Order: sequence, then C-alpha cells, then structure tokens
Amino acid sequence: MKRRMALWLAIVLLLGAALSGCGTGGQTQKVKVGEVTRSVFYAPQYVAFEKGFFKEEGLDVELQTTSGGDKTMTALLSGAVDVALVGAETSIYVYQQGSDDPVINFAQLTQTDGTFLVSREDVGEFDWDQLKGSVFLGQRKGGMPQMAGEFTLRKQGIDPHQDLELIQNIDFANITAAFISGTGQFVQLFEPQASIIEREGKGHVVASFGTESGKLPYTVFMTKQSYIKDHPQVVQKFTNAIHKAQRWVQEHTPEETAATIAPFFKDTDQAILASSVKRYLEQGTYAETPALAEDAWNNLLDVMESAGELNERVELEKLADNEFAEKAVQSASAASGR
Repeated sequence: MKRRMALWLAIVLLLGAALSGCGTGGQTQKVKVGEVTRSVFYAPQYVAFEKGFFKEEGLDVELQTTSGGDKTMTALLSGAVDVALVGAETSIYVYQQGSDDPVINFAQLTQTDGTFLVSREDVGEFDWDQLKGSVFLGQRKGGMPQMAGEFTLRKQGIDPHQDLELIQNIDFANITAAFISGTGQFVQLFEPQASIIEREGKGHVVASFGTESGKLPYTVFMTKQSYIKDHPQVVQKFTNAIHKAQRWVQEHTPEETAATIAPFFKDTDQAILASSVKRYLEQGTYAETPALAEDAWNNLLDVMESAGELNERVELEKLADNEFAEKAVQSASAASGR
C-alpha cells in the first residue's frame, strides 16, 4: 500500500512539473522585435542579446531590421513583429491618425539625437553660421534625425529652408555614400559612419545634434496597447532585460561594449565601434533608465511642432506606460542593494 501511495505521489509531482512548464511562468516566450535600422546607436539592445539578459528573463527574442520608420510601424501594426524599436514620433503619427489600438512606448533606449554634423573641409574653429549658403545633406523629411537637425539649426538662427541648400531626398542607407561621392559640403550622420569618414580623411565631425537638440525620447521600444493588455509579463521581462543592458553599458568601458556587440557589426572595425560608443556615452545618448521623462517628451513635441509635423500636443501618459520601466529599475536596485 505504501509503495502504491509513493508511486501515485511521484506521478502527481511529475504531472505538476509538466503542467507548470506548459504555463507562461516556465515556458520560454518568443518575442519578435523589429529595429528601424542596425546601429551602434542601439548598443544596449545588442548587449542584452550577447550577455543573455533576454534568456535570463525567459524570453526568446527574434530580431529583424525593418529599415525605416514607416516599414517598422507597418510591421508592428500588421502583427509581423510584437515590439518595435523606433523613434517615439511614430507613435504620435499613429495616434494622429485615430488608431483604435494605439501604440504605447514602454522602454526608452536612447535619450538624445544620435547624429553629428560632418564637414567635408577642415573649417578650423566651427561656427554654425558657416552653414549659411552651404549645401547640406540632411535626413529624411518627417523622421526624427531631420526634425532634430532642423530644430537645432533654427536654435542657431539658421532657416534650414532659406539659408542653405537642403538635400533630403536620399535614402538613409545611401547618405554616407552620397557624401563620399561629392554631394554636399556638410552632412548629418550617425555613428559609426561619422567616425569612419573621419578615419578615412573624408570629413571632420564639427558638432553634435544630440548635444544641441537636448534630451528626447529618441528611440523607444513600443508595442500595441492590445499586446500590453494580453502580455504584460512579457513586456515586463523584456523591459527588465533592457535595463540590465543599460546598466551594463554604463558600468563598462567603450572597448568592452564594442567587443560585446561586435557580432552584430561584423564589417565594422572594433576600434571604430569603441570610438562610436565613447562618443555616445560622453554626450549621454544611451538612456540609463527605460522610463520616458516628461520634459524630454515635451521637447519632442516642440521639435515636431517646429517641423510642422504635429497636429496637436499629446500628453506623455496617453502614449507611454512607465510602469514596466519603474518596476525594472526597482528590481535592479533591490538586486544590487542600492
């Protein structure tokens, strides 16, 4: 009788373990992420992959590069991806169109513009007035790089559509090649392209749009409101992993970060990666927390308003949910004893 009871107890325990493994708590959950481009600008995201932070949270994250804000948002809205890494302005564009299922920002990755002003010639001590009358190779109209760029120019007393020849009809992927081939006297570039051009002696970084335009929820992980409602635990685990990566990047050298993310940039020299990460760290580009700040959000609205892309000002609370970020920060602080 005792043997029979022991056998039944063993069966019950095994069944319990199997059933718990079938639930969301014990099962690896798949998340499809679409990034707007592949960029060292997003270094903490790649650290989350390489250091296993997503796996620690029980997530199997599949990353695809969706090449462009419009394509990234289309992928999110159509369900091709669960989460999008793209500029926060795209969530506002969707809201302005009257979506029944708004896109919600839940974890900020970068908090400044990531572009630099590169001059073809060595201009010596740079002054923004040197752009007047020049040919300026900018970014795509309506995107954050172009809006932040124009916002900065206006702050410096330059009308981007009157005081210089503005070129903004070249695809993002081809801007660097266009500049190298001779188009423009100045160009607005992300890293590592800016560092590569400097190393090759084809241009000089003279200013930072990130420093000049101020804090912005520049690149953010977002998803549909319905996805948050149906998968709150997944969103929380994802945010936890991102915050672990944010802390890791802040606590390690640019060289260590470059070595970690190198598998995502196989065609880029690690020294270039390190110099790019260093530039971004020095100007505070990488967000230290996933939470979106209200003053940065209001600055974003100012930038969009200045560019003529904002129909109405939208409160942060309507398009952002900081609950997941706040819990991730609290959890990380408790774990480290801070």
